[in-house]
Amino acid sequence: MSEKTGTFLVAHADEGSAVLRDVEDSQVHTLSSNPGVEADDVVTATIAPDPPLEVTWQVIAVEERRAVDLVDSDLSPTQQAVGMAEGQAVGDLVREERAGTGEIHVLKVPEGTADEAAQDVLEDEATLARAARLDAVRVEVRSADGIVNVRYLPE
Repeated sequence: MSEKTGTFLVAHADEGSAVLRDVEDSQVHTLSSNPGVEADDVVTATIAPDPPLEVTWQVIAVEERRAVDLVDSDLSPTQQAVGMAEGQAVGDLVREERAGTGEIHVLKVPEGTADEAAQDVLEDEATLARAARLDAVRVEVRSADGIVNVRYLPE
């Protein structure tokens, strides 16, 4: 095996080690030591397998480390999101790039379940991984009856 450079979500961290998940291919890498990361951090780094068995990994260089702020917003979905939801069937997801960077996702949900669906989005590790892929530092979740609006926002 050789070095690997990528963006990783810290799936677990303690004093002695950490577990990184590559946000592109979902491959999991157990580190033999903790380079100062915490669970749910996003790290852009180069890692390499530890010799001789190459079962664990070590961090060679950290290019960037950031946290993603997950926000359960009191605001209603934007007019743009409401427009995107029109004509959608329950369960459909529509994605649209934001001007600049980031994305807007609109999920049509059954009436009366928007708050629960919004909490599911906030608690799902895939939300953090998607934010990492999109270089987002803030994920804002807005909901209204029948609609969940997820906004992946840059700095």
